[in-house]
Amino acid sequence: MSNQTIYTKAFWSALRGNDEAYQDIRNYADARGNIETPYEFQLSYKDALKRENLFRRIATVVSTTSDEGKIHAITSTGTAAWVGEHIAIPESADTINQFTVDAYKLATLTRLKNTFVKDTKFNLEGYLRNEFAERFGRAEEDAFINGDGLDMPTGILHDTKGASVSVTTEAITYEDVLRLYFSLDKHKRKKAVWVLNDETALTLKALRDPNGNPLWHPSEDTILGRPVEFSAHMPDIEIGKKPLVFGDFSDYWIIERQPLMVKTLKEKYALDDMIGFSAYERLDGVLINPDAIKALQIME
Repeated sequence: MSNQTIYTKAFWSALRGNDEAYQDIRNYADARGNIETPYEFQLSYKDALKRENLFRRIATVVSTTSDEGKIHAITSTGTAAWVGEHIAIPESADTINQFTVDAYKLATLTRLKNTFVKDTKFNLEGYLRNEFAERFGRAEEDAFINGDGLDMPTGILHDTKGASVSVTTEAITYEDVLRLYFSLDKHKRKKAVWVLNDETALTLKALRDPNGNPLWHPSEDTILGRPVEFSAHMPDIEIGKKPLVFGDFSDYWIIERQPLMVKTLKEKYALDDMIGFSAYERLDGVLINPDAIKALQIME
C-alpha cells in the first residue's frame, strides 16, 4: 500500500471524527489544525472547480509552493526566422515583467448531521468536493472578474490593472462589437473568447449586420466565429460598466499558493448533533498583459 493511499485513508477517517487517525497525519496540518487534502482529492476537486468557474477553464493556472514573492511573466512579440547553416539565430523581442503576487485566503464553512458523517456508506468525499467546488468556484470567478486587489485577486474589469477599454458607447450596436473584435491583435484573436452575462447576450442576439444577418451564430454560440462564454458575475449594460469583453484569457494567470485545506469542527455544533467542516485555499490572480483582453464600456 503506497504512502499516498495510507494518507488518503487516514485523512477521511480523521474527517469523520477519528482522533487517532488525525494523530497519524497531524504533520500535514497547519498551525490551526487544518489538514492538506489528499492528492487524488485535489485532482477531482480541480475538475469540479472547472465546472463551476469559467476562469479555471480558459485562464492559465500556475501552482507554486511559495506563499509570497513575485512571478516573472514573459510577453513575447518575437518571431521565428529561416536561417542558413552557421548563421546566428536572431533574438526575439521578449519583454520580461515582474508581478508581485499575494496569497489571498478564500474560506468557507459547512456542516452535516453526525449520522451522515459517521455512516461509511455516505459519500463524504463526493459531498465535500462538490460543495466546496461550488462555493469556491463561484467566489473565485467573481474575484477574477470584479476583484479590486484588496484582500482578493485583481479582476479583468479593474480600472488600471484589468483589460484595456477599446470601445466606449451609449448603446451596444453591431458596429461596436465589430470594433471590439478588431481592436484585439490578430494573433490573440485566434484563441479569443467573448465573456458576458445573460442580459448582454439577449441584446447581442438581436443585433443584425447591414444585410440583416444576425451577429450571433445561434447554433454554435459564436460571435464573428469566436466562442461565447457566460458569467453571472459580468455586469449588466449600465452606465459606466463594462458588460462585454473579448480576448485571450490565457494571459490571465491564477496563481495557486496553497492546496485546499480542511478541518473538522466537532465541538462547534455538538449541541445540534452536527459536525462542521471548514476549508480554505490561498491564491491570487493577475492579468499579465492588459492588451490580451479588450473591453467595451458604456459611456457615463
